Formats: sequence, C-alpha cells, structure tokens
Amino acid sequence: MYYIIFFRFDNSPPDGYAGIMGKTIIAPSVLSADFADFGGAVAQIGGSGADWVHLDVMDGQFVPNLTFGPKLVNDLRRRSQAFFDVHLMVETPERIVPAFAEAGADAITFHLEASAHPHRLLQEINGLGKKAGISIVPSTPACMLSELLPYVDLILIMTVNPGFGGQKLIPECLEKLRSLAEERQKRGLSYLLSVDGGINSKTAPSAVAAGADVLVIGSAFFTAPDKKSFVDTLTMSNEQ
Repeated sequence: MYYIIFFRFDNSPPDGYAGIMGKTIIAPSVLSADFADFGGAVAQIGGSGADWVHLDVMDGQFVPNLTFGPKLVNDLRRRSQAFFDVHLMVETPERIVPAFAEAGADAITFHLEASAHPHRLLQEINGLGKKAGISIVPSTPACMLSELLPYVDLILIMTVNPGFGGQKLIPECLEKLRSLAEERQKRGLSYLLSVDGGINSKTAPSAVAAGADVLVIGSAFFTAPDKKSFVDTLTMSNEQ
C-alpha cells in the first residue's frame, strides 16, 4: 500500500496535518463538550482516532456567546500533542492572535468579517510560526476571499450562523466549497477547505463531495456512544 503526502503544516506535531490522499481530516469541536471537563474531551478526541482538536473562541460580540480564552489552550497543550485548530469568532482578532499563538495553537483562523486588514493578519499569523486560516459566515460570498487565496493555509466555511452548536447545516453554503475547490485547482494553490456547522454522518458525505478536506464536528461527535467507531465510519464513508 502506498501513501501520498500532499500537504503538511511545517509546525505540526507528527501526523498533525499529514494529509493522506483520499483521507478526510476529522476535527471534533470542544464547543460541544462538557465545559467542566475539557481535558477529558481532548482525551476522548485523541482516543477516537480523530485528527485535530478544534477550539471555538467566542467573545459575545462577534457572535452571541462566550467560550474561553488562551489559558485553556495553554492548559490543554500541556496534556496533548494533538493538532490544535483555533477558530477565533471575535471582534478585532488582531488583539488576541499573539496570545493564542503563544498558548500553543497550531493553526489560527479568524473571520474576514471581523478584520479590517485580513491580509496583514494572515501574514502576522504565519510570522508567529502558525498556519493562517480565514473563515466566512453564511451570508458572505466566497468571492470576497479572492484576493487573499494565495496567502491562506486554511479556509473555514461556516455552514451555520456561528455562535452555538447543534444547528442544522445550511445546504446552500456547500456551493462555496465547490467554488473554492475549483479556484484552488485553477490557480495552483494548496489551501485546505474546512467546513463547520451541522456536520454529522448524514451531511458529511455531501460536504466532502463539495470539496471539504476538514470536517469540524461538534455535537455529533460528543453524543456518539462509541466515538472511535463514529470516526472510523465517517472516514470510511468519505473515502469511498
């Protein structure tokens, strides 16, 4: 059996972002975990065979919810060598990017809608030795990212209005994945496409078919009785 490595984050732990052709990256979001046991949640993710830990940071302003800050990332980093995918759903993300980089994030994604100078911030994140991601909410068209595509490592397409877990996927948002996948091929770029919102065993195949490389999964993962079986089933179904 031969494995083809098509992309890897230089600063990731072993296999943290080792993309194997045909393999979908599974990134459970601790937003849906028991907030009294984040350490246990990360252990569950590691034991399931999932690839990344997705950490949703909310400020109560950009989205109507509050979660956690860089200290949690720092505390979890001491317990895990997993790839930490930090998603900043905050106003003026420039103010807190350095703190999350120092805390141990491997990738930092911010929202196009929240930054006046996204190109500069992408460069800053890379300058801190991290992979730079950008995200858009359902109401923002994919074409708004056109000028930034050569500078991003990861694009996160929100398929729900961000702020709370457990929402249903907005199917029209999957067209953005198709558009960005086509643009990636046309322009010879290498960013990964991630999708977040309403992803479960029923919706994941459609997201992958549309071009998603990374599946952010919240409540579907943490409510699964057998998380390893859930991840295995999800991965196998998306490889077929």
